[in-house]
Amino acid sequence: MKKIGFLSFGHWSDSPHSQTRSASDTLLQSIDLAVAAEELGADGAYFRVHHFARQLASPFPLLAAIGAKTERIEIGTGVIDMRYENPMYMVEDAGAADLIAGGRLQLGISRGSPEQVVDGWRYFGYQPAEGETEADMARKHAEVFLRLLEGEGFARPNPRPMFPNPPGLLRLEPHSPGLRDRIWWGAGSNGTAVWAAEQGMNLMSSTLKFDEGGAPFHVQQADQIRAFRKAWTEAGWDREPRVSVSRSIFALTTDLDHAYFGDDGQSSDQVGFIDGPNRAIFGRSYAAEPDVLVEQLAGDEAIAEADTLLLTVPNQLGADYSAHVVENILRHVAPALGWR
Repeated sequence: MKKIGFLSFGHWSDSPHSQTRSASDTLLQSIDLAVAAEELGADGAYFRVHHFARQLASPFPLLAAIGAKTERIEIGTGVIDMRYENPMYMVEDAGAADLIAGGRLQLGISRGSPEQVVDGWRYFGYQPAEGETEADMARKHAEVFLRLLEGEGFARPNPRPMFPNPPGLLRLEPHSPGLRDRIWWGAGSNGTAVWAAEQGMNLMSSTLKFDEGGAPFHVQQADQIRAFRKAWTEAGWDREPRVSVSRSIFALTTDLDHAYFGDDGQSSDQVGFIDGPNRAIFGRSYAAEPDVLVEQLAGDEAIAEADTLLLTVPNQLGADYSAHVVENILRHVAPALGWR
């Protein structure tokens, strides 16, 4: 059995071929898609976060709105770039959104991916300390965020407050119990996956990672997951971690499916470079008739290792078509693989 959700990049464009022409279109259709996915029986609604781009950027209003309009589905991000974040303000926003959703937030955070502008986090008022990298800064922000989510008081109260205080040091409010255990780290390498385990975060692995050995993408990703689980055990955490992988999977059941994604059936892993000299491997897309997909996906080692599968959806084709993509997997593929 696996949890199956969708991951939306939240693009919009004024192209006549796009069903999301504005930020408003994308936000409102994201809510509609989450509601539809819950009705179809999907387990999660996740959204990418990118700054300075025509994509979703401020996740918490969207997550709170979805939380208020749904009852069961998990709601998350994949991922929030911690280089840009004030951990204290983020704790307050996350706590409020999680309480509105009744404890269903699953927040993916990370160092982030290459952005639209050079050193965009500087415009947000952040810069690495001397001798540190931007990745170090992201991890420091994450560590503060995790510590504050535990809900321990740390701030000395005013002896003459405007409103009465509880006894002792004060914490940030609103506090959402349990949210600390629902934080995921988006890891691009085996080393960062191990670090995430040491911090007690779940693992979120996308459709790309740094190339570490030259094996096919799904094999490298499976190795990453196994390294994470080993480090988790060695760290001595008293709960079972969760692991998600993302995939572009399209079951071709209609003429429209074939028109949009029929050519993707010949997809293969790609190797390229991100952040300068870093060699990365990008996982293939899957597009075929359901019976062929079942055979192909049965051989994906990383999906087998994960407990959660996030399906990337083509949000610019509209919420109705994205829901169709999810429904095709839930109805025609997942049962044959034992995921349902």
